[in-house]
Amino acid sequence: GLNSVSIRTFANESYEPGIELVVADALRQEFLRRGALSLRSDPDNADLVLTGNVRRIKTQSRSFSSVALVLEWEVTLDLDVVATLRDGSLIPIDERVMMATERYLASADVEATRKNREEALRKLSAVLARRTHDVLYEAYQP
Repeated sequence: GLNSVSIRTFANESYEPGIELVVADALRQEFLRRGALSLRSDPDNADLVLTGNVRRIKTQSRSFSSVALVLEWEVTLDLDVVATLRDGSLIPIDERVMMATERYLASADVEATRKNREEALRKLSAVLARRTHDVLYEAYQP
């Protein structure tokens, strides 16, 4: 059976520095929160190893005011998650499930907009971590 998981930090193919750490943290938090599998730091001692990459982050404006200022942005996080069992076989994870979009507010304050975007990316990482856990749980219920 499946008892343990090791979550490796993903490669980052996006232009967002540090997003791979946010994603890895979200995955670890989700597996800890659910508690079905114990977390292992050493992939050689885990029944399941998660790796992958942050494929893409796309940001686009969603709404404008009458004076043509952006009021709302939309950011999409696209992950490629690879789940490898101890015997080397893979658990398929549909890439369409590994993409999510979140809106955030723009502000005249550049720092506030940056923080809103960071928060949106954290939320997206958590959403995709939940989906990853769900897919794996359905594939191999303990």
